Amino acid sequence: MFKKLLFATTASPVCDNAAKVAFDLEVKWEAKLLILHVMGVPGRAFSLQFTDVRTGQREDISPDYVEWVKEEMNNTYGKLLEDSNAEIVTAIGDPYREILRLARKEDVDMIIMGAHSREEDIGATKHRSVTGSTMRKVAKAARCAVVVVNRPCTTCWRLFSNIVVGTDFSKASFSAFLWAFKLAREVGAKLHIFHSIDITAEGLTLPAGQTTIEQRVKEARRRIEQTYIPKLQGYDKYSMEVWEGIPYVEILKFARDRQADLIVMAHHTREIDPEEAELGSTVEQVVLRAACPVASVTHPDKVADLV
Repeated sequence: MFKKLLFATTASPVCDNAAKVAFDLEVKWEAKLLILHVMGVPGRAFSLQFTDVRTGQREDISPDYVEWVKEEMNNTYGKLLEDSNAEIVTAIGDPYREILRLARKEDVDMIIMGAHSREEDIGATKHRSVTGSTMRKVAKAARCAVVVVNRPCTTCWRLFSNIVVGTDFSKASFSAFLWAFKLAREVGAKLHIFHSIDITAEGLTLPAGQTTIEQRVKEARRRIEQTYIPKLQGYDKYSMEVWEGIPYVEILKFARDRQADLIVMAHHTREIDPEEAELGSTVEQVVLRAACPVASVTHPDKVADLV
């Protein structure tokens, strides 16, 4: 399923968790791993200088500087590179554009990256409640799934066993479901289909009564059974659950309960052009808080054969 992987990194400690997942996935799938570091943003016009994304300093564009950067990356990922056939690639430009350009050129099956590129405490993004701008722009436009790793994950890929897919029955989340099923079937993992009844829809001061919630839970289960289960084509390693609460909180609780290795969600849920959609608030909050990687699926390209 994964023949080419793209790991986008600043070669700084904030990317270490994503690096482990990327290299583990390369080994598991015997895939080609491209390690991309975008060195910085070029100056205007025909300037031979660029601004280094890590230091903020102006640097000259030269073969010597490129070789120095690659050497630094080899030092950073030395142990991980020992048993790897990964290729280190450098580029100069806006980071998200260069990530998308290489992903498109190489037709990669997955992009792996951190939630942000700032060197700060691991919990800082949680309190800021916002992911990095590069990650948001890549997730919005990528033609493949974007797996975001925000925390250490010791069992994610080598012991791949439980995939949670969150759905709200939108067209976008159906594509996320298809991608999650394709992956689960490929590796023999259990697929957990999850929907949360959003109690905030009525407002926290006037929550829905229990009878109304029970009716909505029953209706959601019916929709899963009619829309999603037939697509599993006899695959019996699955479960389906409908809970009520604040969606991102319930997804995180459910993933923890199922010891999830991966959470799969749609990049957005509104029925609009993916090119115009912003990262959904629910998936963003899950990315910031999840104890396992989160895959954001924007386009159905890689799952067209399952529709």
